[in-house]
Amino acid sequence: MSLYTQLVSKLLFPLHEKLKKHDTVSIKNDLEKSQWLTKEQILEQQSKRLQSFLANLYENNRYVRSMFDDAGLKVSDIQTAGDLTKLPFMTKAVIQQNFDNLLSTNAGAVSEFSTGGSSGNPLIFLLGKERVSHDVAEKWRATRWWDVDIGDVEVVAWGSPIELNSQDRVKIVRDFMFRTHLIPAFDLSDDSVKGFLEQIKQRKPKMLFGYPSVFALLAKQAQRWGIDMSDCGIKVVFVTSERLYDYQREIIETVFNAPVANGYGGRDAGFIAHECPKGNMHISAEDIIVEIVDDDLNVLPDGEMGEIVVTHLATSDFPFIRYRTGDVARIATHDCECGRGLPILADIQGRSTDFVYASNGTKMHGLSLIYVLREINGIEEFKITQQTLTHIDVEIVLAGEMNEEVELTIIDGLKERVGQDVDIKVKEVSALTPEKSGKYRYVICNV
Repeated sequence: MSLYTQLVSKLLFPLHEKLKKHDTVSIKNDLEKSQWLTKEQILEQQSKRLQSFLANLYENNRYVRSMFDDAGLKVSDIQTAGDLTKLPFMTKAVIQQNFDNLLSTNAGAVSEFSTGGSSGNPLIFLLGKERVSHDVAEKWRATRWWDVDIGDVEVVAWGSPIELNSQDRVKIVRDFMFRTHLIPAFDLSDDSVKGFLEQIKQRKPKMLFGYPSVFALLAKQAQRWGIDMSDCGIKVVFVTSERLYDYQREIIETVFNAPVANGYGGRDAGFIAHECPKGNMHISAEDIIVEIVDDDLNVLPDGEMGEIVVTHLATSDFPFIRYRTGDVARIATHDCECGRGLPILADIQGRSTDFVYASNGTKMHGLSLIYVLREINGIEEFKITQQTLTHIDVEIVLAGEMNEEVELTIIDGLKERVGQDVDIKVKEVSALTPEKSGKYRYVICNV
């Protein structure tokens, strides 16, 4: 760790958080100790915190009090995560309908946030200093797993207008002090990409942070143009906010000569899991309870795939209890070689809308369609939108000219998977259009 990095991580950043009245430093220090407890010890502490969390909310939150009273429950009826099945689920619709009652009467200062709206239905919600402090501390802990720290040179590729519109003078000064450099990922023209690659080569960051789709594109173009990015001194590429595909990880690691560390979470549900150097996604179990439920909303045992449901224990101001994320994964049954007792979230398969259907109603993951297009030479980028059981639109960005062979190969390959009676429309575009959030979705199911 350089002297300047030590200055930032040990003095300037803690001072920054103190001025914002965040408890980030003490929380991070506690998290770095608790991660080495056994899984059983972590879950025992989690249960105690859950009891305290709900007791506080019952006294100070109208929605939670009504939730317990309507179910004929006492706070003491919920002792462990397993008892959460007695409580109803929260969804975007529930939050929207109960917005005013969800703000606790003893809440401190809160700020309004929203999800990116990539699903077409953005959620407005409130976060207090408690939640923000825990989110930052969890990310900080995971950053340090990779032998980098706040203050090391970082290049951030971000496309969300929420961040890019908040580049006020204070934030610019802060980013300069902390050696964080932002590149606007919503503009991915050839000239911009060349400029981004040049910035990375000049700054020689210890870490990259951003969307996997953006870094995969930068890596692909660097290969295409013969730009060597392997000597930039990058120690890790942190990716988040989109599903990370194996082919993206492979090209990013190859071109930037650094491992990829995946992060899973959202603005609403929080930083749920982070990848350690042994390749496992550890749940931030001190703060977050994860349940996995099936299509009938029954809780599944560890090892089985289902929808991720989150209870965030640092949301006393505006609670998220049994919040359905719409994402799919499983809780692993094995421990990690890294020695951390934090449970492992495995096989994260993105949003449930990343699944598609054959014309006979059979449900399959979008990867089954992605592989068809990945194997066709000349396709740079693509987007698959299933409009109905019998109609799919495909947008493709080609390296060369569109020809009948490419189109027929796409149509035949997709029909083999979804059914011969499905109408496949292929359209060549100059560039894919990102969602309003700045993210790219490669498979969209509107069924």
